[in-house]
Amino acid sequence: MILIVIAQFLGTSLWFAGNAVAPEISQLLELPGILASITSVVQFGFILGTLVFAFFSVPDRFSPSDVFFFSSVFAACFNLLIIILPLHFTSVLVCRFMVGFFLAGIYPVGMKIAADYYQKGLGAALGFLVGALVLGTAFPHLLKGLDLNFSWKIVLWFTSGLVLLGGVIVGFFVPDGPFHKVNSKFDLSLLPKLSKIKALKSAASGYFGHMWELYTFWAFVPMLIIFLNGNEVILPEDSLLSFFVIAIGGISCAIGGGIAERFGSKKVAQWALIGSGVCCVLVLFAPGLPSWAWIGLLLVWGILVTADSPQFSTLVAQSVPAEYRGTALTLVNSMGFAISIGSIQLAQFLLKWIHIDQVLALLFIGPVIGLILFRLYDRREVL
Repeated sequence: MILIVIAQFLGTSLWFAGNAVAPEISQLLELPGILASITSVVQFGFILGTLVFAFFSVPDRFSPSDVFFFSSVFAACFNLLIIILPLHFTSVLVCRFMVGFFLAGIYPVGMKIAADYYQKGLGAALGFLVGALVLGTAFPHLLKGLDLNFSWKIVLWFTSGLVLLGGVIVGFFVPDGPFHKVNSKFDLSLLPKLSKIKALKSAASGYFGHMWELYTFWAFVPMLIIFLNGNEVILPEDSLLSFFVIAIGGISCAIGGGIAERFGSKKVAQWALIGSGVCCVLVLFAPGLPSWAWIGLLLVWGILVTADSPQFSTLVAQSVPAEYRGTALTLVNSMGFAISIGSIQLAQFLLKWIHIDQVLALLFIGPVIGLILFRLYDRREVL
């Protein structure tokens, strides 16, 4: 399991690498306000990738370890093309789109590999795995926060090297798990069949509410910190705080997995979703508070906003037969990230009229709707 966790951390370090270097690229291209575009284009790539992988049942028809390895290689190559090709906004977006496409073979496939190793204790296993994704997501902010005068190119070289290493670890040292079941047939009717499973719809609904909040919160954390500090530009200490706010969620994923072993994934998922929704509203009171108070709020938010993710994924994996797990996880990921794009773009649009704290407060809509549908479909399943 430790090798899968390490590989997941290394592979997903690419996710927000574009965000970490966006300010420098923005200056070089003389194009302000490109953060939302760079963030969303990765999500678009991930959505298309997961749709393709789900439609053709790639994680279930082929060796998940091989899919992870080759996806890592291609993701690293497209990340490096940003450096190699002449710097144009279009080429940056295309390359980051393709990085997102091949991340579809890393994140959900990593969860599929874990599910193939664990029938019992899956909530704890995915807690560590998603925690690794969170740390990988936060890592580029750490590089910037340390103020080591790294060129933006060094950040891309380094993260590309990390994902290659992660691919090698899984491809050569993590064989397919003992509970892996091959679904060798291409079945056009599979996706409609999955959509009729109420337990899957319950878990997916909660996950969708969580995704409305998560990536928008992560994408705009640096901007929120700048606003609360009263700064006009991001400082190294702002990047370092952004790292801690995001990375602390990796710890909560792991701890939440342990709690889920005792109390169940459903309880952990719904209470974390409730807590993060409350944090959305509380951020309205952050301006004017002492720095220790609003920093504490952001850290609590960072803890709660991720703790439900591995547990919803556990519920998704447990709601379908083993031979369909990879497809179900990939499909739910695809739809969740589509929702995150809408949330990010809406947030960027609303910033023209209201402050960032008010924009992020509106994220509470996701947890509220997600919790209602999660409970509704779960109740129908019991009945």
